Amino acid sequence: MRLATVAVLVPDYDEGIGFFTGALGFTLLEDTAQGDAKRWVRLGAPGGGSEVLLARAATPGQQAALGNQHGGRVGFFLETDDFAASHARMQDRGVTFEEVPRHEAYGTVAVFRDPWGNRWDLIERA
Repeated sequence: MRLATVAVLVPDYDEGIGFFTGALGFTLLEDTAQGDAKRWVRLGAPGGGSEVLLARAATPGQQAALGNQHGGRVGFFLETDDFAASHARMQDRGVTFEEVPRHEAYGTVAVFRDPWGNRWDLIERA
């Protein structure tokens, strides 16, 4: 078995596609209408790995969870082989980091938030 896909709640599919393809450089893999304003939207990171499925927050409970899918903890981990280049590119594309990059035993890391408030780590493994 392998983890194939991780869902990220977004308020709007096109807004989500814009962030992931524009700011993070992901590739839009699929965007299929499913009726009732629901779409199957899959994105892939430039280096591969698990895919992201955009899930439009349609109910009040889902809307309340926007930006807090992991209770305020970092819930998504984006790995890179070149932290400095990825960090600079993301900043140039409007991504705001919560901290300056720091060096930990496991690698170089900095926390950023997506436009909805979910916390992510950008990591280059040691």
